[in-house]
Amino acid sequence: MANTSKTKNQKSNSNNIIRRFTFIFALILICLAVVALMTPAATMTEVPISDVISRANDENGNIKKITVSGNDLAITLKDKDQPTEKSKKDASGTLYEQGLINHCEKLENADEIKDCQSKYPVIEYTDPINIWGTIGDVALLVLPTLAVIVFFGYMMRQAQSMNKESMGFGKAKAKLYGPDKKKVKFDDVAGNESAKQDLTEIVDFLKNPKRYEKLGAKIPRGVLLAGEPGTGKTLMARAVAGEADVPFFSISGSEFAEMFVGVGASRVRDLFSKAKKNAPSIIFIDEIDAVAHKRDARGGAGREDEQTLNQILVEMDGFDNDSGVIVIAATNRVDMLDKALLRPGRFDRHVNVTLPERKDRLEILKVHFKNKPAEKDIDLENLAKKTAGSSGADLANIANEAAITAAREKHEKITKDDLTEAFERVAIGPKRKSKVMNDHEKKLTAYHEAGHAIVGHVLPDSDPVHKVTIIPRGATGGVTWFLPPEDRSYKNIYELKDVLARAMGGRIAEKLVFGKEAITTGASSDLKNVANLAKEMVVEEGMGTKTRNLVFPGEETGYYTISTGKPYSERTAETIDTEIKALSDEAAVRAEAVLRANTKILDRLAEALLENETLEEADLEPLLKDSILPDSAKLH
Repeated sequence: MANTSKTKNQKSNSNNIIRRFTFIFALILICLAVVALMTPAATMTEVPISDVISRANDENGNIKKITVSGNDLAITLKDKDQPTEKSKKDASGTLYEQGLINHCEKLENADEIKDCQSKYPVIEYTDPINIWGTIGDVALLVLPTLAVIVFFGYMMRQAQSMNKESMGFGKAKAKLYGPDKKKVKFDDVAGNESAKQDLTEIVDFLKNPKRYEKLGAKIPRGVLLAGEPGTGKTLMARAVAGEADVPFFSISGSEFAEMFVGVGASRVRDLFSKAKKNAPSIIFIDEIDAVAHKRDARGGAGREDEQTLNQILVEMDGFDNDSGVIVIAATNRVDMLDKALLRPGRFDRHVNVTLPERKDRLEILKVHFKNKPAEKDIDLENLAKKTAGSSGADLANIANEAAITAAREKHEKITKDDLTEAFERVAIGPKRKSKVMNDHEKKLTAYHEAGHAIVGHVLPDSDPVHKVTIIPRGATGGVTWFLPPEDRSYKNIYELKDVLARAMGGRIAEKLVFGKEAITTGASSDLKNVANLAKEMVVEEGMGTKTRNLVFPGEETGYYTISTGKPYSERTAETIDTEIKALSDEAAVRAEAVLRANTKILDRLAEALLENETLEEADLEPLLKDSILPDSAKLH
């Protein structure tokens, strides 16, 4: 906000300069116009041209001089020094040529000329006076000068502004959350009890440092919060500051970076200096992996990000035991951080901020729905059950989408349907109301989703079917949900093989009902999921048949073979490909065996989907109750 205000002030100053010079220039033009309008011609008496001619040709006439300017005549009388009369000659010049004659112009004798001029008027010719032309001439003179003055004024302002900004390059851009800011407490952070417990000791140290010092305990130099995006790492750090009631300096790792070498290190020094002056205090560096990733021989000591990292290491090493400053950093890529940053004496404590479990998700949902009007029948516990694997940010998004949906539908309170729509919108995408499927596409989609549902329902280690719909959402033509009865940290090979088989159920159902030629692109996302899961099982989990209990190094190890460009040999790559194909083929065989044994149920479920479009868990139970598991689909 401060930078925005500074920019607005700079623009305002430049505009003020331009306005001032414009005003001065306009004032000059007005003065010229006034001077032009106040010439004698403005107060002269208008007389007919015939009267002027008759008096000019009369020896006893009272005209001393006639000044001709174009068609305008200014008449000076013999007893006057300035013109007092004016007239206009005929535009064609006829009257002038016939009557208005300069009697003295052909005389050569000085005495004769003088005598003639005493009787007849002297006729003088001048260029016509053009006020606007005069103003234009003045403008051509003034405008370039004015433009140069404005330009140099603007450039001086810009130079001053850039100088001020350059003076601030080395200053840290950290935001300070002091006592005047709204405090966040641990009570405001739902879930993550284990992380809270680890951080409570940090709070206690900041509040009661002497208790620990008496026992010879040293203050932790740093706390590293690691976890998936959206799990509440930043909120947890703010809660530590709120509980300890100390200043909280927050900055992102990317804010240390700059195009100028040495700026990042300067900002680190400035940040730690401010924190020490406000001790006890907390420095929070979000996304620290942006400046603290692993160093190697490729970069060299001159790289800006490495200079920044080195300065962070020096500052954390240079802390006094009684400095009262703790560094809290957050990242979702611990594997990318430099080892020097993770050693004891720098980030002494590592806290894992994990994805919330079911009870934690329920508490988080209660927090986000606390200030939202909702009907009594909305089931947050059921929503917590359905959102396995969701982060706190995902749950907050669902709550917000539910409120938006209720407002869009003009409901006074959030209803059960609003909550369901919000969950499905966040999980998969919005309904594609503009997508109109013909009868064949609808039937194809119905059998595809029914294939998923039947295979998943029959296989013993698959999660229960929760919902099936053929309403297009996001990039999908239909969706089949499988929800685990409880949160699980691990999955065995049987469960994963059932996941592969039920994913193949849609493609196999299409083949059985419409023939091999009718296989469509509708199963493309299913096949991608099968390929990714099968690869993970073989490469990372050691679940291949020929490669059982063997895992292969990931690309992050930096080791590559010349032949394959991968972290393993060509022969190993072929073995991995063979294992992945074997898992995919096995999944297809099992899915086909299940569907062939349950063709009547497949037809019945597809017809129900065509009629109702969406089937909930209660609707699916009677439709699937007679399904059987053939021996050929069992794992031995």
